[in-house]
Amino acid sequence: MTTRITKSIVTFDHAFALGQYSDILPAGDYEVVLEEERLQGPSFEAYRRSATYLTVTDKIGRNAGRTELRPITERDLEIALSGDRALTLGGQEGKEPFQSQEDLP
Repeated sequence: MTTRITKSIVTFDHAFALGQYSDILPAGDYEVVLEEERLQGPSFEAYRRSATYLTVTDKIGRNAGRTELRPITERDLEIALSGDRALTLGGQEGKEPFQSQEDLP
């Protein structure tokens, strides 16, 4: 089966936590990698998303420069981005990092 990879950049204005990961990521630009597999029918061609990854690069500490592709869900990414926008529009600079209530234990 043929796959294609699409990359895009998302920007967070505030620190955030994402999905099942417990660490807080700093504000900044992050690359999102979408992996899709090609579906072929007798008269059409389409793609289905098979994986979504967030590229996280350590900037400090002994792992500085190490890059990790973290598997995430599209929903987790949407929740984190909408929470970040809400903080930006609400003028809540300096508040706690955004974390969805759905992600809390």
